[in-house]
Amino acid sequence: MSLHEYKPGTTFPGVIGRTIDKSSPAWPEPLRAKQGTPNVLFIVLDDTGFGQFGCYGSPIKTPNLDALAANGLRYNNLHTTALCSPTRSCIMTGRNHHSNAMACITEGSTGYPGSNGNIPFENGFLSEILLQKGYNTYALGKWHLTPSEQLSAAGPYDRWPLGRGFERFYGFLGGDTSQYYPALVYDNHTVSPEKTPEEGYHFTADITDKAIGFIADSKQVAPDKPFFMYFCPGAMHAPHHVPKEWADAYAGQFDKGWEAYREETFARQKEMGIVPPDAELSRHDPDVPHWDSLSDDERKLYVRMMEVFAGFFTHTDHHIGRLVDFLKSIGEFENTIIMVISDNGASSEGGPQGSVNETLFFNNVPESLEENLKALDKLGGPETFNHYAWGWTWAGNTPFRRWKRETYRGGISDPLVIHWPNGIKAKGEIRTQYAHAIDLVPTVLELLEIDPPETIKGVTQSPIEGVSFAHTFDDANAPTKHLTQYFEMMGHRSLYFEGWRAVCPWPGPSFTEAGKPFGVPISKDTLTELDSHHWELYHIDEDFAENHDIAADNRPKLIEMIATWYVEAGKYKVLPIDGRGVQRLAEERPQIALARTRYTYYPNTQDVPGNSAVRVLNRPHSITADVEIPQGGAEGILLAHGGNDGGYSFYVKGGKLHWVHNYVGRSLYHVESMELVSEGSHQLRFEFEVTGQPDLATGKGAPGRAQLYIDGKLVGQIDVPVTIPLNIGVSSGLSCGIAIGSPVTPDYEPPFKFTGKIHSVIVDISGDLIHDKDAEMRMIMARQ
Repeated sequence: MSLHEYKPGTTFPGVIGRTIDKSSPAWPEPLRAKQGTPNVLFIVLDDTGFGQFGCYGSPIKTPNLDALAANGLRYNNLHTTALCSPTRSCIMTGRNHHSNAMACITEGSTGYPGSNGNIPFENGFLSEILLQKGYNTYALGKWHLTPSEQLSAAGPYDRWPLGRGFERFYGFLGGDTSQYYPALVYDNHTVSPEKTPEEGYHFTADITDKAIGFIADSKQVAPDKPFFMYFCPGAMHAPHHVPKEWADAYAGQFDKGWEAYREETFARQKEMGIVPPDAELSRHDPDVPHWDSLSDDERKLYVRMMEVFAGFFTHTDHHIGRLVDFLKSIGEFENTIIMVISDNGASSEGGPQGSVNETLFFNNVPESLEENLKALDKLGGPETFNHYAWGWTWAGNTPFRRWKRETYRGGISDPLVIHWPNGIKAKGEIRTQYAHAIDLVPTVLELLEIDPPETIKGVTQSPIEGVSFAHTFDDANAPTKHLTQYFEMMGHRSLYFEGWRAVCPWPGPSFTEAGKPFGVPISKDTLTELDSHHWELYHIDEDFAENHDIAADNRPKLIEMIATWYVEAGKYKVLPIDGRGVQRLAEERPQIALARTRYTYYPNTQDVPGNSAVRVLNRPHSITADVEIPQGGAEGILLAHGGNDGGYSFYVKGGKLHWVHNYVGRSLYHVESMELVSEGSHQLRFEFEVTGQPDLATGKGAPGRAQLYIDGKLVGQIDVPVTIPLNIGVSSGLSCGIAIGSPVTPDYEPPFKFTGKIHSVIVDISGDLIHDKDAEMRMIMARQ
């Protein structure tokens, strides 16, 4: 007798008798995709500009991406939001970033409907849609779509990958991470890499291994079950981490500088047809020094930074090739819709001089050429958190002006490669139709012949705001269906409308011309002035790279464009306009736990995110560890937060108590107890007494006195002249009893697990400190 199935929720079609011999069974039909349904693979790169893919004219070798382009399509008119989390929300939902409450990165959320960082459940993810259609769903790599205050083990987990339609996840939840010491999450829990950097560990290789494993796990059981994979390497976001041999392969190739890179890339773009024959290269950016004006030391440093970036990209391409080769080996390559995109233009966050530690940027600490030169031979390795100088950013967005965080085309125009041999006849062709990140979801749904669902998990769905461009696949001359698109990113605004673009830059066309830095707030009066006098107008159909501002001669058109921008802003929850940048990171946000002055941590706590961990910066605080030291002594971490890019660590080593503050990777302030920690039960305590005011604007946190106590007795102290001002190193969160990620100090190697017993570690930020005046005086006198 053949198996009888019925659709769940319908009437049972079998027979139920009094006994089994008088009954006929029927089974709820398993959820199956239609036979032959294609797989879907999104590859989302980070901070990669229009002129950085090899197949878009770059000298950087990306043979696997180039092969996808040669056998598929390249789009030269695809747009993003100019920032990562906002764009990724568009890619996953098909709705605009403000509709997704994602005006900024999740760490920059504010208390308004368009920017609170909580993507509404009525804006369903593609993963949620395809899960209902019989797909396996996998996310790997960067996520950055969960409110930052919801990333701890306390949850809630409903906006983690497994809460938004993915069955498996392996990657990191925040904006960036070390490629050697990543803040790894496997499904819903924190894990550590299986190897060390010395053993050859690299995050891109790791997620590629897991991606192949996820697919293999399912395909060997259910070969016909399709998958949707969201594959998001940390590349090419800082830190630019790559094994040395990959960077060395580019030795000498960028010695001519960033102007030469632009001119040569632009020439190749014309030869390829990526830009129109009459396109003009954008101007030399006023914020970027001319290459021939730089000193020999500057050129030496900047060349190496670019060699490392290029090696990192080629390394990433290599691992993308491994994933593609696996699909070929199991016969799935031809029937997989592959879409490769970057989330925004190349990043300028390295500043004019580049950076060996991105934590400096997030703490307003100026870069130093001398400091960076000292790290020249370490660039790309685990001791750095490096980013190139923004001259290479400008070059990486060839032929456009500006960069990430700004809504000129350099920030919002990105590569898009699409490959699907079973569904696209055209090979190696270029498409010029206007498209936006919100168009990927409706395009995929059309290709799969799936209607957008009315509900997901009982939640009525909002309309998808993007439009499909599937009609362009086999028709280069098909009309553009996406006619209007607003842009807003930290006060920088623009509008596309039927071949025209209006741009209102903030703080100006460049920082030099504006006389203001990135992130200046916009007041009511400032906005009035901007709307009255500072909108620019470009006819993109005739001026591909936005070189000719024709606002003065087309005032009626400009007024129409400005008015349309405000209509779109009202429609998609864009207001209020907020020009702030880094200042948003300090915005007060709702926390899972109520505010308190005492935080209790337990052993083996790993990687509590910075937004959920106790904040000790610029305030008096104490750390008290209740421990038992076994016979023969113990050593290891009591409490640590951060990594080699900045942070603090409280630990026992060599029988003594230690505390180290790593000031943004530049200075180590270390105090060691004068006495040994004996066997038995002890209260091991650290106190920080603030002795001066912080200067946040120049990257200087509050100075203070660091003191160590064993059972209430002062056993060590130092004066700390400067501390981290705003954000503890981005590479690792807070851990208790174990070191996670890169080490705060070279005094130990992770995991440096505490070998005694920790009952608890209590951090008190109430300001209640022990003062042992006599002991302090004795110590002062002893050190004269």
